Amino acid sequence: MKRYALMLALPLLAACGPNGKNAPPGGGAGPGGMPPAEVEVIQVGRSSATLTPELPGRVAAVRTAQVRARVEGIVEKRLFTEGSDVRAGQPLFQLDDRTYRTAAQAAEAEVEVKRLNLKRVESLLPIKAVSQQEVDTARAALKQAEAQLAKAKLDLENTTVPAAISGRIGRAQITEGALVGRGEATLLATIEQLEPVHVLFTQPNADVLRLKGALAAGKLKAADGRSVELILENGQPYPHKGRLTFSDMSVDPSTGAITLKAEFPNPERLLLPGTFVRVRLAQAVAQDVITVPQRAVLSGPQGQFVLLVGPDNKVMPRPVKVGAMAGDRFVIEDGLAGGERMIVSGVQKAKPGSTVKPVSAKAG
Repeated sequence: MKRYALMLALPLLAACGPNGKNAPPGGGAGPGGMPPAEVEVIQVGRSSATLTPELPGRVAAVRTAQVRARVEGIVEKRLFTEGSDVRAGQPLFQLDDRTYRTAAQAAEAEVEVKRLNLKRVESLLPIKAVSQQEVDTARAALKQAEAQLAKAKLDLENTTVPAAISGRIGRAQITEGALVGRGEATLLATIEQLEPVHVLFTQPNADVLRLKGALAAGKLKAADGRSVELILENGQPYPHKGRLTFSDMSVDPSTGAITLKAEFPNPERLLLPGTFVRVRLAQAVAQDVITVPQRAVLSGPQGQFVLLVGPDNKVMPRPVKVGAMAGDRFVIEDGLAGGERMIVSGVQKAKPGSTVKPVSAKAG
């Protein structure tokens, strides 16, 4: 009986640690027996980086044309689909043209009368039946009638309102039956050219001066080319690169910023006028600097910091000083020396002082 009781006690003793206390499963993995949290890390290193400040911008159409009524009349037909692409010269609206057609016919008849009168007096001039002054007066009357006819034909032509440029037309500002053109050229619709598009953005003049100073001192090198990238409102990069086409020569006194303009292809019509975007402009190249992914830099009451993993796999916060942007990465001006293991994914599971399981982050 004693031998049987001893056999039952042996497994219980094996499950106890020193002094008879229960040992955590997994060889002392952590509090409550939980395994260390898995985090993705990269090794901090130095390299050259192209500085690309991220600047606020807004999309604008390359060309905008307002479709307006040039003559007074009642709108009979709208000849386009709202939101569709139109071509230059395409008829968009048809006005009631009966009054203008009658006026043109009357002007044609008046020209014919003046032409016959001039022919008559010219035939009488050789026999001195009329004076040269009467002939000159008849010739001037014919020219005046021809001018009236040209105006009448132009008014008749303007009863059909065409598209001034090719592009995408917005909604109609009026409906059939509306009286337009009385006293002013009534706005009927707006056409915007969406391929390509412009992006207007601003950069603080103080940043421009610092950049020029660093280039002059040899601390930075000028970037090759003036390529421009876009970040859309949803945070995704725009698939097409643009080119810088304009830099203002004056500083806006209300903002202290300089306005710049870039041109982007827009084959998929992803960029619509008025859209807010962020612009990345390659301006200079820095040598032997540390850059880290944006997601690795955290903010706290004491400022910005990153989470490092020590030799014992414990998490250590490290304050850093963030500098310029380099694509989707930050340039670190102070706080890192290179060679550190830094957490880039899983920071929410990495508490300072806790033990983690570091794995190498996937490329990109």
